[in-house]
Amino acid sequence: MKKVIAILAVVFGVTMNLNAQEVKTVALEQTKGEFTQKSLTLSEGTYIFEISNSNVGKDVGFVLTPKGKTSQENHIKEAYVTSLVKNNSKSTSKQVTLTKGEYTYFCPLNKTPEYTLIVE
Repeated sequence: MKKVIAILAVVFGVTMNLNAQEVKTVALEQTKGEFTQKSLTLSEGTYIFEISNSNVGKDVGFVLTPKGKTSQENHIKEAYVTSLVKNNSKSTSKQVTLTKGEYTYFCPLNKTPEYTLIVE
């Protein structure tokens, strides 16, 4: 019985570790009126977006949408930062699973252009 419990514990630990490794962090920096990364290409998978506010002078956010669908009802809500990004600080999104296709990212608070994110 002890061996069975030990094997189950190892399998559970490996499974949890594999799941944790699947989530990748994408770091994006905002300066006044723009993101420093003008486009992104990612593989299908699960991501957390880490948004940096580099001396913008006001709070910023992050919006991710399918390409061509930038109205609020099409925003991928999980990609919103969990709290507004204060000047010279960082904030992250929840986990976002992206499938193949084209997306757009931008910040309406910092009035950035719309940038392209491609998932292959």
